[in-house]
Amino acid sequence: MPVLLSLEALAARLSTLPPSCGPVRLVGVDGYAGSGKSALAARLAAELGGAPVLHLDDLASHPALFGWTGRLDRQVLEPLRRGETARYEVYDWNRGAYTSEALLPAAPVVLVEGVGAGRRALRPSLACLLWRELPRGEAWRRGRRRDGTAQAEFWDRWMPAERAHFARDPSRPSANFLVREGHRTYEVLPGPAGPVYGP
Repeated sequence: MPVLLSLEALAARLSTLPPSCGPVRLVGVDGYAGSGKSALAARLAAELGGAPVLHLDDLASHPALFGWTGRLDRQVLEPLRRGETARYEVYDWNRGAYTSEALLPAAPVVLVEGVGAGRRALRPSLACLLWRELPRGEAWRRGRRRDGTAQAEFWDRWMPAERAHFARDPSRPSANFLVREGHRTYEVLPGPAGPVYGP
């Protein structure tokens, strides 16, 4: 499959898309746990001149690994639709409780990264969906190695939950672009749903 864009060119294209959530171009970055979504979002945010990033790990929790859509809509999407800064509660995975708040400005482009960023309930608010292209087994091995033995029990619970989530609500078929690791950089390929273009 031919490479379509560099990450720099992708950032330029995202900036020209029509707004999708009030004045905001909301861009989803989805993929398997451990695939490198956070690193990709950080690089892309830098290419966009410091675009804000919402990490879905901040909204999820131990008892509700994927039960965060209501919280996302109330605390994040509704304010963004009004062009206002969102204020949302942040979950502390070590303490097992929501212990702080974070702000997310209604910037021209806002990135939402995490497993499920392209889920059915969120897609109508997205200007574009990126899928971090890495096989599930390899992503999980990377994630386990990254988190170490202290998180082994969590991963044992996470893997069947993620598998069930994507079986019910797959994101990759709706991705506009697939992003894979290239030589020293990322390579952006056309996604199953087809690339998106600005005016």
